[in-house]
Amino acid sequence: MKKLILGGMTAMIMAFSANTMAADFVAGKDYTLVQNPGKVEVPGKIEVREFFWYGCPHCFKLEPYMQTWLKKIPSDVRFVRTPAAMNKLWEQNARGYYVSEALGVRKKTHIPLFHAVQEGNQQIFDQASQAKFFAGYGVPEAKFNSLYNSFAITAKVAESNKLAQQYQLTGVPAVVVNGKYVVQGEDGKVTQVVDYLINKERQGK
Repeated sequence: MKKLILGGMTAMIMAFSANTMAADFVAGKDYTLVQNPGKVEVPGKIEVREFFWYGCPHCFKLEPYMQTWLKKIPSDVRFVRTPAAMNKLWEQNARGYYVSEALGVRKKTHIPLFHAVQEGNQQIFDQASQAKFFAGYGVPEAKFNSLYNSFAITAKVAESNKLAQQYQLTGVPAVVVNGKYVVQGEDGKVTQVVDYLINKERQGK
């Protein structure tokens, strides 16, 4: 019985500590406020949008924390992964990402591509190198190339850039919560702040 009581007290202390940490998250320090908030794509859902680039080591370090967070994503939250296209080099990977989405292979190529670039030191950035990479996952190079500069993919890249400008992003990784808040970092604190902001938005409803 004594152990149960102590265990319960420990759990309460841990919960209190977690709440205290969450209460300490402040604008300008742990996250920034978006001056021109964006509209979410699905009304009624709290949107969490992650901007990244495969060549970014900080994005690679953040990815495991985001993957863990995604396993317990609340039902009222919608996650959107957005490849940043803020310069010509990043744009090439953004196009490749959107092609992988269009062809239905994104789920099985996203993490391997990250590992190939960050751990394998492979320069998979331009159209040709990406076409070869995705060919290893059953995507014919001709099919990949036919979509790479298509109107549909170009429109998605333009939308990514529009949002990055609207949220005044200067780099990645950047996680935007409900079009109102930007969280940056490469460790577990990012998802803690994201959860805090999600709760903040719930209370705002």
